[in-house]
Amino acid sequence: MSRSVSPGIVWATSAPVAAGVGHLNLAKLAGMGSLWTVDHLVSPFPRAIWDPGFTFLAKGSPTPDEAFDFATALGHLAARAGNVRLAVGVTDPHRRHPVSLAQTFLTLAHLTRKPPILGLGAGERENLDPYGVTHDRPVARLAEAVQIIRKCFDATEPFDFAGEFFRLDQAVLDLRAPKGRRPEIWLAAHGPRMLELTGRYADGWYPWEPVGPDEYGRRLREVQGAAKRAGRDPEAIQAAQVLTVVLGRDEQHVRRLLRAKSVRYLALLADAGAWRAFGAEHPLGPDFRGAMDLLPHRYSRTQVEDAISAAPDELVASRVVAGTPKQVRDRIGGLVDAGLRHPVLVAASALVTPADAVYSMAGLVWLSRSLRTRRAARISPVAQEVSA
Repeated sequence: MSRSVSPGIVWATSAPVAAGVGHLNLAKLAGMGSLWTVDHLVSPFPRAIWDPGFTFLAKGSPTPDEAFDFATALGHLAARAGNVRLAVGVTDPHRRHPVSLAQTFLTLAHLTRKPPILGLGAGERENLDPYGVTHDRPVARLAEAVQIIRKCFDATEPFDFAGEFFRLDQAVLDLRAPKGRRPEIWLAAHGPRMLELTGRYADGWYPWEPVGPDEYGRRLREVQGAAKRAGRDPEAIQAAQVLTVVLGRDEQHVRRLLRAKSVRYLALLADAGAWRAFGAEHPLGPDFRGAMDLLPHRYSRTQVEDAISAAPDELVASRVVAGTPKQVRDRIGGLVDAGLRHPVLVAASALVTPADAVYSMAGLVWLSRSLRTRRAARISPVAQEVSA
């Protein structure tokens, strides 16, 4: 069967609370299927460069790090969410025990009309290293956590789990989701081990690394292949992608936005290999692994300014989907043809000026409505390749 496209939107889960309500209202106005929070203790934007020259948002907030607890924030939004699914994209099993995460999302399922989504990842250093949180062998730890959470969602009796990182002895979690609202687990997966884990255990795939349609389709086939090997339905895996968009009225406007510091900074979230592909060395080191290695508040203003200046223009453009709303829609359409069903949108252009923020939010509404009316290409070619 052909499947419709269901866009979502990301709220940075930072003060003020009204921003979360505003994002939810925009999602409802645009007919989006999901609102995604993040689970950060600090922002990916360095304090050293947080000023009005970087983003107009600094005029209203002296720090980028006014981060809310995602679970409390989702509980606040639950009663007004309606048909919009509430999600976190993503949390990790290093700071939060898997049984506690299961309880949080089973609770949320009682507060919402639609099943909530628990997005999980291997963790990022900015939320771990400064706080002394152990995160060695993160993929192996995540694999155990996902299995435990699934047990918590489904177990009808006390259960055990004997792993390397977690041990449960007659654990009890009798809280059940209401019928039709069982929470789903979506994984932020990019490498082979994480893609395999997604296919074996997850309900959805939630990558954020920018890739083209061919690479997206290849990775989706890896997920589906893992699902088939685990005896699961490959087509049952929900295929998402976080897409950072830069929306301009015309080519000149788009070029101006791509020169803005807050947009160019996104190139620093790419790994060292991505920089080398554009003929440059990553300013944060030859082995820098991208966002997962970022420690934003350990960099001086000079370091950040120099790094932003060093980013090749082509690299900056590769980290976002930039253009007029129609051009962005068509570029996302290539990913839809490769199997994407849930484009989750972040408007980087909304960081630049108040006028750009207004245009970006209006553009997201148009973009979401336009994508929703597009019937996705049949997913069967991907699934057929997996089952062949």
